[in-house]
Amino acid sequence: MTKTIAFGTLGCKVNQFESETLLAMLEERGYRPVPFGAGADITIINTCTVTHRADFDSRRMVRKALRNNPDSFIIVTGCYSQVSPETFARMEGVRYLLGNREKHQIPDLLPLMEKGRLPSIQVGDIRDEKTFHEIPVYRFHRHTRAFLKIQDGCNSRCSYCIVPHARGPSRSLPPERVMEALRVLKEKDFKEVVLTGIHIGSYGWDLQPPVSLEGLLRRVEVEESSHRIRLSSIEPLDFSPGLLSILSQSEKVCSHLHIPIQSGDDEILKRMSRNYGRSFLSDLILKLHERTPGISIGADVIVGFPGETDENFENSHRLIDSLPISYLHVFPFSRRKGTSGAQLPGQVDVKKIKQRANRMRELGRRKRQIFYHRFLGEELDVLVEDRRERGGSGRWRGFSKNYISVLLLNGGRLDLANQERRVTVTESNDQGVIAKIAED
Repeated sequence: MTKTIAFGTLGCKVNQFESETLLAMLEERGYRPVPFGAGADITIINTCTVTHRADFDSRRMVRKALRNNPDSFIIVTGCYSQVSPETFARMEGVRYLLGNREKHQIPDLLPLMEKGRLPSIQVGDIRDEKTFHEIPVYRFHRHTRAFLKIQDGCNSRCSYCIVPHARGPSRSLPPERVMEALRVLKEKDFKEVVLTGIHIGSYGWDLQPPVSLEGLLRRVEVEESSHRIRLSSIEPLDFSPGLLSILSQSEKVCSHLHIPIQSGDDEILKRMSRNYGRSFLSDLILKLHERTPGISIGADVIVGFPGETDENFENSHRLIDSLPISYLHVFPFSRRKGTSGAQLPGQVDVKKIKQRANRMRELGRRKRQIFYHRFLGEELDVLVEDRRERGGSGRWRGFSKNYISVLLLNGGRLDLANQERRVTVTESNDQGVIAKIAED
């Protein structure tokens, strides 16, 4: 009988992409995908370790899989298993642990694992990894947009971040392979492709000869690809003049950026080893907003970093409040073993961190609402998703190029999945906008 397989995935878009690639490869080899929690014969959990909360969620997902189906063949992989394999080795019922280096080999190793012919822990040292493991995938379960990983790893050493320990050094997919993948995704009728990576601003530095993200995007602009290209997170220091230019002029790159600013206080930024200051951030975001009207700029912010005083926090809050930022992802500081930030003096009280996180999230909610409200009466081009609104209304949902969630008032009789439609915004709230298609 055909064996069933389920994935549980936590964390970033890179993890999501990798789970999708593995699922597609396993399906090609005869395994039948089922939803997580549906009692699969084999369950693969792709973990995250960016914060304590991510660790907790990863452990909880493993326990849930064991509880739902004690007979399932459990494999744990990803960033948490890479940096802390002993955590899962102690969990009764976990059959195999694989690191990020070994993750891409799961389709080849699975028959051997099922027969018990491999050591239960397959976690190698990723710190010297030089190879970008390309896993082509051209179908995405339950997704209208496609993802394409063009870069992995990180050479930076921000004092709070465990990711370089989990992902290894920066390495890139050669531009010819990127363009080939984009051509195939267009042929498969994906109208939007999200370029993902751990540090995509460093794309191409490791290649011979070196290339750049700017150079890659210039090729994307003129060569065959989907007409909507979305970028995942870009570090502030990676916005070269050339990249700023192409972002403002591009017909394909979506007017939506996510920037991990992390703090708006000079002292805290220095302690974080971020190598820029608040004036640099202010100039960058104002310049992006000026050059690309209607752009959505999201930001990551960490609160409660060691040594952060009330004054430091207020500096961050005031700066973010003053800038045209559209939304925030707020992270309470999480001590990560192996990072220099874990040893810094001045650890902030947990209760105070929670209070600061709540204030910053409220600021983010207000900024999101203001951003959405700007588009009342305006027209947007919306790519409709392949699923409708939950709750029985049957209304279609989609996203604009500047990453506004749009609920469509009309068009319910039509099959709009994976179509781009021009709509007029009629209402807004802090979740998105409601709009009407010009023609029904």
